Amino acid sequence: MNPPHAAHPDLWLLRFIGVEAASGVLLLLAAAVALGWANSSLCDTYTALWHLKLGFGIARFLPAHDLHFWVNDGLMTIFFLVVGLEIRRELHDGALSQVKVATLPIIAALGGVVVPALIYLLLNQDPGARRGWAIPTATDIAFAVGVLSLAGRSVPPALRMLLLTLAIIDDIAAILVIAFFYSSGIAVGGLLLAAAGVLLVLAMQRLSVRAALAYLVPGALVWFGMLRAGVHPALAGVLVGLLTPAGAVERVESALHPWVAFGIMPLFALANAGVQLQGLDLSGGVPLAVGAGIVAGLVLGKPLGIGLACIAAVKLRLCALPSGVHGRHIVLLGLLGGIGFTMSIFICNLAFEDSSLLTAAKFAVLVASALAAVLGLLLGRLAPAASQP
Repeated sequence: MNPPHAAHPDLWLLRFIGVEAASGVLLLLAAAVALGWANSSLCDTYTALWHLKLGFGIARFLPAHDLHFWVNDGLMTIFFLVVGLEIRRELHDGALSQVKVATLPIIAALGGVVVPALIYLLLNQDPGARRGWAIPTATDIAFAVGVLSLAGRSVPPALRMLLLTLAIIDDIAAILVIAFFYSSGIAVGGLLLAAAGVLLVLAMQRLSVRAALAYLVPGALVWFGMLRAGVHPALAGVLVGLLTPAGAVERVESALHPWVAFGIMPLFALANAGVQLQGLDLSGGVPLAVGAGIVAGLVLGKPLGIGLACIAAVKLRLCALPSGVHGRHIVLLGLLGGIGFTMSIFICNLAFEDSSLLTAAKFAVLVASALAAVLGLLLGRLAPAASQP
């Protein structure tokens, strides 16, 4: 029996887009609140809140960490779990399961990763600053879908699916980048713990254990093992998501998606978008180069990379543009891909320990994402209405 979304793909797609679009609005509000709070007379309370130590009574196994850690390394694991479920679904019976359908977004996504990274590296020669090369390669699916939904009738339906598929491939690229380039030295003991958790998940599946809560213990073991191994623990969510049986993906994702979209992601934005502008120095030097590299990478590099990749793929006859999608839609796709926000800020935290570089990077992500969103919205609204099937 096919999962529900396979029987009603249009219904599933509309529901998914609706949740992501509404989440994008909430993300924007959370970022605005964080930015205002961090630069108000109550800025000390903002800092104190996210540095609040929480041990949860497990200090014997894991030392107490602050609230910022539990949001970024704990709750974001559930975000990555949903990403893993999305990838699992697409690989099973979605766009990524068909080579001809997946070719265009895969090539476009690769172009949208390589070109922004090259632009960033071109503008940043300092070794410490070059660690941020992956920041402008990410796409925030919630913000991107939210802006696309505001474009109205000018957007062909095929472009929505193309954007979703490209964003999912972007997530895969970001996951690989985080795992291979932003992990500390690998500790074998931690990997063994994570492997034990994976084996426990597989054993429970073999025994036909269906209750989602039953997988909390092996999932926590994978998370703790990756933390001890020096791999970012939130990636444990991706691993567990990819291990989920195809028949259960729809049920688990439907249960978690609203919590992630309306709870975890806005909380992440609230915890990370509070850039204190009084500590921002873009007068010159390395912080200015970091900011310029991120803005140029997201606003120029993403459209350029995605556009050139699409043109090359079509000219080489590797694939064809979907019905109703034309050149201006590819430009729009590239601009929407330049809305980095959530994933870009996540990578900022991994790339920089220096507070001046981290502040400059986060501020640049906010500016670039806002600029890409405005340009995308203008292009989408000014384009002629798409003919309806």
